[in-house]
Amino acid sequence: MTSPNTPQDPNRQQPGQTPDSQNQQPEIPPWYAFLWMSAVILLMMFWLEQGQQAQRVELPYSEFTSALEAGHIDGVTLRGDRIEGSLTAQGAEAYGGDNDSPRFNTITPPMENRELLTLLESHDVTIRAEPAEPPWWQQMLVGALPWILLLALVFGFWSVAQKRMMQGGGPFSFGKSQAHRVQKEESHTTLDDVAGIESAKQDVTEIVDFLKSPDKYRALGASMPKGILLVGPPGTGKTLLARAIAGEADVPFFSVSASQFIEMFVGVGASRVRDMFETARKEPSALIFIDELDAVGRARGAGVGGGHDEREQTLNQILSEMDGFEEHENVIVLAATNRPDVLDSALLRPGRFDRKVTLDRPHKDARKAILEVHVRKVPLAEDVSLEEIAARTIGFAGADLKNLVNEAALAAARRNLDRVDNNCFEAARDRIVLGEERDTELSEEEKEAVAYHECGHALMAYHLPKADPLARVTIIPHGMAMGITEQTPSEDRYNYTESYLTDRIKVMLGGRSAEKLIYGEVSSGAQNDLKEATSLLRRMIGQWGMSEKVGPLGLSVGEQHVFLGREMGQPRDHGERLADLIDSEIQARLTELENETIEFLRNHREQLDALAEAVIKRETLNARDISAILGEKDAQSA
Repeated sequence: MTSPNTPQDPNRQQPGQTPDSQNQQPEIPPWYAFLWMSAVILLMMFWLEQGQQAQRVELPYSEFTSALEAGHIDGVTLRGDRIEGSLTAQGAEAYGGDNDSPRFNTITPPMENRELLTLLESHDVTIRAEPAEPPWWQQMLVGALPWILLLALVFGFWSVAQKRMMQGGGPFSFGKSQAHRVQKEESHTTLDDVAGIESAKQDVTEIVDFLKSPDKYRALGASMPKGILLVGPPGTGKTLLARAIAGEADVPFFSVSASQFIEMFVGVGASRVRDMFETARKEPSALIFIDELDAVGRARGAGVGGGHDEREQTLNQILSEMDGFEEHENVIVLAATNRPDVLDSALLRPGRFDRKVTLDRPHKDARKAILEVHVRKVPLAEDVSLEEIAARTIGFAGADLKNLVNEAALAAARRNLDRVDNNCFEAARDRIVLGEERDTELSEEEKEAVAYHECGHALMAYHLPKADPLARVTIIPHGMAMGITEQTPSEDRYNYTESYLTDRIKVMLGGRSAEKLIYGEVSSGAQNDLKEATSLLRRMIGQWGMSEKVGPLGLSVGEQHVFLGREMGQPRDHGERLADLIDSEIQARLTELENETIEFLRNHREQLDALAEAVIKRETLNARDISAILGEKDAQSA
């Protein structure tokens, strides 16, 4: 294999190139020559016609009769209502001709003039008569030439398109792979730029080492998996990890998005897959990366239109190509998806994607490591603590943390700072989590209603023992929300107890319950709270078995199907009676939890009024302000 830095011999024969192909002139197709000849003939006819028109003088009919009576007309040709002729020398001088016998044109009025012939004969003018229409061959040529040119253009375009489709080249390369070949020197991302996913890095490091020195593994009888599937939520670093592999591996790296296989033409996707794998097999070792594999890898036969669409043909070709690898072929397929549940089972069996690498949302230490990577080129102030920022960004993925650093840098630039301080990071976090502040003027009544709504959330979050710690309450509109109650978990959670989820639902119902308690009615502001509470309770009862009436059942209640065909093809795993029982239990539990929340707020009415009054006055309260107003937490269970 030639090293990327080795100079290439310009006379070296390239793959697929014959010795004489470099000096061989391209053959001119017949339609191309015909098109040019037709264009030349058309231009010549136009030039001759314009040349004849340039030598003629346009005379009004009145001047023509005056010239005739003055004896300045030498001869005429009658062609319908047009009269063409030549002027005498005196006529040429009188009517501005440039030669001794210039030509002229005139048009007779739309009325019969029987005296014209008599007048012409009396002045000894030579008279010729021709048909009003041109000769038949000229009419045919003029009428057919535009159609000939149009057909030649259409035929030429179709010939080129068909040839390019078959060969897979040029602007009409429908059947040619759209994969981008990345050389090692083109990629500036390495594994050092990837942080927070050490186990995934270890897996791909093993792959890079195998591609660089496969003999070490073969000596031990080991073989690398044919396919590796990167699985994880959006923004967790799947594509970044693939770019890092391209920067580390000293082998050709082909990168393509799965959506690039699909076109409007049938069979193009399968053709592109074949071309990509054929190109990779020509290399001693190669790595293929397919991003967003679920775009073509969804389960076959689940679509409403059947199983013969373009996407499924492309998937079948991918399965065939991966199965066709020989033992000596060092071609590894790397793919990424955030929906492994919708992939076809044939993709996930051994021999295809043998290994699955999971990239989850990073924990606290991983978030700190990711922040350290993204702040390498960002000047930080002394008050910035990456450990504290990592603790306050629970749930942030790698892409979210990168966006956080960028937003903080933009905030520092808007304030004309030379370093990014902690206030910039706080502003950036608020912008991402809460949304952009809106300049919306609320009336006093609306401000009071929003304050009591948010304080209902805040009071429940402050006193409930299992609820996430309360961080802030504000009635300043952010994004689509008129007010926000922010809770910040003290640690990463991977498992949820029933008591934690119950307290969480009570916090959601706190705003609506406060409105009921204060105003005796509810508003539309609790729509999203009710939606989230109902969805959470449905999963608690239907999927997690947290109901004594329904029992310990794990059903598919509340699951969302990503496409219609799969939902139609799967039978429901419970009957109508159980569905009615689940619905009635959800309704009863929500009503019960709301009544408990209202009763708790009624018992703490003074704290609710005091907190609402402070929020109306100051608009934003942090955790310290709330603790000063509410005092000791109530040990009573709500």
